[in-house]
Amino acid sequence: MASVVDRVRASDRAYAALLDEIQSGALAPGSVLAEVEQATRLGVSRTPLREALRRLAADGLVVQQSPRVTVVAGLDAADIRALFEIRRALEETSARLAAQRGDSALFAALAEEFTRVDLSADEGRDDYYTLIARLDAELDAAVANDYLSSALRTVRAHLVRVRRMARDKPERLAASAAEHRLIAHALASRDADLAAHATHVHLHNALESILQSLTEGTP
Repeated sequence: MASVVDRVRASDRAYAALLDEIQSGALAPGSVLAEVEQATRLGVSRTPLREALRRLAADGLVVQQSPRVTVVAGLDAADIRALFEIRRALEETSARLAAQRGDSALFAALAEEFTRVDLSADEGRDDYYTLIARLDAELDAAVANDYLSSALRTVRAHLVRVRRMARDKPERLAASAAEHRLIAHALASRDADLAAHATHVHLHNALESILQSLTEGTP
């Protein structure tokens, strides 16, 4: 039993390390993930590495080009549009349900925090993204639907890569903060229609900004 536990832990470590490198761009799209090389680099055996690669493939973050060749999946404008199609369906549904099931006081407090975000410095922008992650977590907790939360986790794994591709434009960040504040306010007010609509508008604007960044050649 101990060996099975150790293997699972090694697989989890390898998965977490590769996920971070893919999301940060350290492993660029098209990078070949050779089993022997990656297992040695990450300090695990090939069996847990293969398990980690299978999980990443299930997430859509790596693809199997042949039985022996695994590469980091590409991400272009068409992929991003497809990602936002499923993101809209999931997040608008989640917002509508959270407005009906969630803690009004908790979402009201989050709405207030969005009014105080400081986007003028890197630290403030990091805090802002942390605040968004907290809102996402509270939405998931309010909805309490494991199937929906699992699907959203997969989408969010890709969104980290997408955000890295887009430029942090001051005007877009300010608008995004206002959009998140409205979403949190709608959740606090238990207004399901407004929560879903505000989420729809936010995702529309986010997609347009990301695609514009790609057009402008943002690395």
